[in-house]
Amino acid sequence: MNTAWPLVSVVIPMRNEASYIAACIEAVLAQEYPREALEVVLVDGDSDDGTAAIARAYAQRDGRVRVVHNPRRIVPTAMNIGIRAAAGDIIARVDGHTRIAPDYIRIGVETLRRTGAANVGGPMRPVGGGLFGDAVATAMSSRFGIGAYFHFGTTERDVDTVYLGMWPRALFERLGLFDEELVRNQDDELNYRIRKAGGRVVLNPAMRSWYQNRCSVHLCARQFYQYGEWKVRVLQKHPRQMSWRHFVPPVFVAAVGGLTVAALAGAGTAAPAGALAGTYGAGVLSIAAVHALHRGVYSWLATALAFVTIHVAWGVGFLVGLGKFADRWLRPEASPPLLAPREGGTARRLSEYESMGLTAPEVLRRSV
Repeated sequence: MNTAWPLVSVVIPMRNEASYIAACIEAVLAQEYPREALEVVLVDGDSDDGTAAIARAYAQRDGRVRVVHNPRRIVPTAMNIGIRAAAGDIIARVDGHTRIAPDYIRIGVETLRRTGAANVGGPMRPVGGGLFGDAVATAMSSRFGIGAYFHFGTTERDVDTVYLGMWPRALFERLGLFDEELVRNQDDELNYRIRKAGGRVVLNPAMRSWYQNRCSVHLCARQFYQYGEWKVRVLQKHPRQMSWRHFVPPVFVAAVGGLTVAALAGAGTAAPAGALAGTYGAGVLSIAAVHALHRGVYSWLATALAFVTIHVAWGVGFLVGLGKFADRWLRPEASPPLLAPREGGTARRLSEYESMGLTAPEVLRRSV
């Protein structure tokens, strides 16, 4: 069996990442993976802060690097443009705010080879900066903060979704590309389609990467507000993708907000509103103390604020999304476009894929 390393195309969606993109690209180019089996596709979304110039400089110095344009500026269109432009049999996503470990690509390919998964990735390891930025990193790494396994998982297992991701190119021929409507949560939606079709999504903690999280209350709140808002569209498209934990923040925000408004109107609900908010606040302070009190009182309080920011912003965003997308519940949903197969079609690609020692995912073998 030919076990030569497959060509991996690293797709990096980026817009206004001048502070981080050089470190991101350097980490990709420094991979412990055969140089001739790696390419980098930088997809720029009309950056106006110097990001594109940095990207072009790398492309001029290294023939493995290309820069392509994303006129719509959002991540799902960037990923689809990059995948269409990619030459590799394996597609790996790396975000501009992220640095990957030197063995990340090699371990990802080995994990695909060993497990036969349709997507593999590692946990998100946030990197803060400053008092509140460090607090956000702590909160995002906590089961209480977000709840998804890829934020805190330490053992390999099948999961709903992973951070970033690596896929066989043929998967996009079979199941379609990213859903370009979803400004946020497009990875959740794709991973749901994979699992619905019988494919596996595997998290391997050995695939290490470091994500630069938002470091201000405003930016953190905006990010999680958008996650909550666009989760409504995922709910409308794929109701079974949702978990009970997705509904906890909006239910809490709606309950406290509704009881407070009723109390102001004289309905006598001030006590229940106070009890609910107080119970949540006590829980937040207690859990923040476990995570951060050893770093001092200010870190403890900042971590509590980070938890509240994440939960409330997500919950408010979800409630706003219910109104914003209220007219779409009964609309038929268009499927994301399929990636055009290469010459010879999916069957030929799978044959080549398996010839490199990779076990083709079941979802792909069903399509030929």
